[in-house]
Amino acid sequence: MTEGAIVENQPERVEAFTQEIESLKLKASSAENENRLLILGALSLIGGLALSIIGAVQVTGTSVPADQRAFMATGTFLGIALIIVGAALFVRFSLARYMRFWLIRLIHESRANTDRIVEAIEGYKRRQ
Repeated sequence: MTEGAIVENQPERVEAFTQEIESLKLKASSAENENRLLILGALSLIGGLALSIIGAVQVTGTSVPADQRAFMATGTFLGIALIIVGAALFVRFSLARYMRFWLIRLIHESRANTDRIVEAIEGYKRRQ
């Protein structure tokens, strides 16, 4: 039995399911926003790395302790903070994308296995 035949045989069940989903008033996440945050994470990671390198070069380029502390505070520490934030954003949205594809694959395989089981049961019933 195909999926279309199952849906056609139970229109009231499909309608009830559709109404339940609409009553939840879920807001779908936008892939566009996720892509922006993924790009923002990558850019802040790269920017933080550049800022840390520039700060480290400036610190080693001077022997005045006050200047060294200022370069450390503005360059290196800010760069490290950007690296941490950028890495967190990048990892979070990369994993979200991977998990979404993994879930879709799992659902597809589950449906295929269920269809095979249903066909086997129906074939067994026909033979008896």
